Amino acid sequence: MRTDAKPIFLDTNILLAATDTSRSAHTDCDTLLESGFKGTCSLFTNAQVFREYLVVATRPHEVNGLGMDPIQALENIASFQQCIQVLEETVQVSNRLLNLYQRLSLRGNKILYSLAVVGTPAPAERMCVNLSNLGRSPSAPDGN
Repeated sequence: MRTDAKPIFLDTNILLAATDTSRSAHTDCDTLLESGFKGTCSLFTNAQVFREYLVVATRPHEVNGLGMDPIQALENIASFQQCIQVLEETVQVSNRLLNLYQRLSLRGNKILYSLAVVGTPAPAERMCVNLSNLGRSPSAPDGN
């Protein structure tokens, strides 16, 4: 993975939309992952995002899941790991996150994206991507 490529932190819905061809954002999300494979950007996420993906991917369709076989969902995670770096949450990172939460009174999605603030390289060029800001220029995390 290139270290000089634009760093992008992905949330769970990007991975789900890349998997589910019926979602309106499927093509855009698939293209984003492909850019990670090609090295035009450096994709990041954390273990929590992969856990959330597994929960939704294997949940039955009738309860808003993808109804995927667990083996297939795990194979997808293995594929994602070919182009997405998983950020570690060490004790030091956890302490920095807790201090950031308290200092900024973070709520909602900003809590999830704060890992990108303390865990990814090139702070000035960091971008957190979710379905609400897919395709926008790099910016601070949106959402509540």
